[in-house]
Amino acid sequence: MGLEVVEVISGWMEGEIKSFIKVWLLVIASLSYCYSVSRNVPKGPSRLLTTLPVVFLNLLLPLNLHTLHLGVSSAFFLAWLCNFKLLMFAFGKGPLSDSSLSLSHFLALACLPIKAHHQNNPSTKTTQKGLKSLWNYGIKLLLIPLFLKAYDYEDRIHPKLTLVVYTIHIYVGLETLLAIVGGLARASLGIELEPQFDEPYLSTSLQDFWGRR
Repeated sequence: MGLEVVEVISGWMEGEIKSFIKVWLLVIASLSYCYSVSRNVPKGPSRLLTTLPVVFLNLLLPLNLHTLHLGVSSAFFLAWLCNFKLLMFAFGKGPLSDSSLSLSHFLALACLPIKAHHQNNPSTKTTQKGLKSLWNYGIKLLLIPLFLKAYDYEDRIHPKLTLVVYTIHIYVGLETLLAIVGGLARASLGIELEPQFDEPYLSTSLQDFWGRR
């Protein structure tokens, strides 16, 4: 019985990985189409009409994935992040509107939570602080198994304290994940990237939180 369950789970995961590969191959193909659009269609309503099918496709593709890690992360990257960048791209705004981008850079900037670093950007003095050391990310990474262990004693912890642990866990996990994605993109593309976070819990105002940190 136990062996049958393992085989069923193994087969299901194999199917999920195949679906994941198919989804992202379609993403690469659709974004390559958008890249060609940027060379042939002027910004404005015309480019918007040619880009909208890809926007709708990005809303549908994550529905083919059913696991938390693959499905939710793909939905975040495609249905939210990539679509907003494509809508700005349609009107010549955002990181994708740079005509000097190569196809590989266009694909990475479109669907990953990264932003190219510009030397003339006045905000880089602030964001440069977000490029933390490996020690910083290493410590936060070590916190994740501690959070998981704490959930074993959830029935002994006050519900409000549990919510605090959940919140910190989500933040640390998200920052670590985005740092890994940014590091891989930096290593493979050879471009300097702005950090996704700059200690947002130290913000002094909403403007500081959203605009700088």
